[in-house]
Amino acid sequence: MIIDGKQAAANLRVALTSEVSAFQKSKGITPSLTVVLVGDDPASQVYVRNKAKQTVEVGMISNEIRLPANTSQTSLLSQLSLLNNDNSVHGILVQLPLPSHIDENVIIAAINPEKDVDGFHAMNSGRLFNGEAGALVPCTPQGCVILAKQHLGNDLSGKHAVVVGRSNIVGKPVALLLLQENCTVTIAHSRTKNIAEVCQQADILVAAVGKANFVQAEWVKKGATVIDVGINRIENSDTGKAKLVGDVDYDAVSQVCGAITPVPGGVGPMTIACLLKNTLEAAKLQS
Repeated sequence: MIIDGKQAAANLRVALTSEVSAFQKSKGITPSLTVVLVGDDPASQVYVRNKAKQTVEVGMISNEIRLPANTSQTSLLSQLSLLNNDNSVHGILVQLPLPSHIDENVIIAAINPEKDVDGFHAMNSGRLFNGEAGALVPCTPQGCVILAKQHLGNDLSGKHAVVVGRSNIVGKPVALLLLQENCTVTIAHSRTKNIAEVCQQADILVAAVGKANFVQAEWVKKGATVIDVGINRIENSDTGKAKLVGDVDYDAVSQVCGAITPVPGGVGPMTIACLLKNTLEAAKLQS
């Protein structure tokens, strides 16, 4: 079975449209997202355009601040300070990656945690770790869990989840979210011995390692649910053009697993939908 991330994201946006409308009526507030883009990276420009379009579609306000690539770290911090203190701005997202002369960790730390709709701030990471209410959770991990539930149902209790990858953006937070769903969770990574045997134990396998076609069919238990987070651009040997593939060998693994997310069209659309969800949550927190 193919887990359709586009349809799941569309369903979430429909639900959010109703929630935004109800929030506007009860509080008189329209949630607002401001995206800051530094430089002219083509992929980032596409992402920002898609985020803006979908933000407006669910009834929220979308603002963009575009800064040149030579913007200093001090200037960017000053811009964030203005946004932090602007009560009409509920969500702040600084599009990554940033130019090499700007320290991403410093920038993330400068965002008001209640407006940190990426969920990367240490305050939100700590709240997620502690299982506290009010945490803004990273968008891609949220999407992974929603897609797993789409196939397996809302109760994931007792499932063995193996997460391949330990990044702060995906690997660690998705492991914590799966723990909250009462899964038994194993994190595998580049130093894991016998990684194939570890992956073979998974009822839910989340691949977030950033290596094209890394997970092979013989690593996957028959009937497992596979969530492929990877987005890798490789050259198609037949056409000479670049194509997107995941961290999972899709053609081979899809013959073994019970369900799998495609690349593209799987986790990617859910990431933006969960960003919109976080923006609404941020507006509620601030109201």
